[in-house]
Amino acid sequence: MTTIAALYKIEGNDVAKIVRNAGQELVNAGSQEVVLDFSDVARVDIHGLAAIEELAAKTGEKSLRVTLRAVNVAIYKVLKLSRLSSRFSFSN
Repeated sequence: MTTIAALYKIEGNDVAKIVRNAGQELVNAGSQEVVLDFSDVARVDIHGLAAIEELAAKTGEKSLRVTLRAVNVAIYKVLKLSRLSSRFSFSN
């Protein structure tokens, strides 16, 4: 099986928009893996968290892989409290 990866660099307040685009990429373009780079993100608002939750649901339905790169401790804690951290892979 060939893995096709798409990398999305998330910047500041564009979390919800970029995460939703990544979800569409997974569903429409046939990607099997998406990497979301959070290195420029200090925090995630409620819209971003909702988009991440939607992405987790999409990937869970189709057994697709999402890696969150460079997630800071504050964002990781939010994902952990939201019970979303177990649905993603993390890298530095």
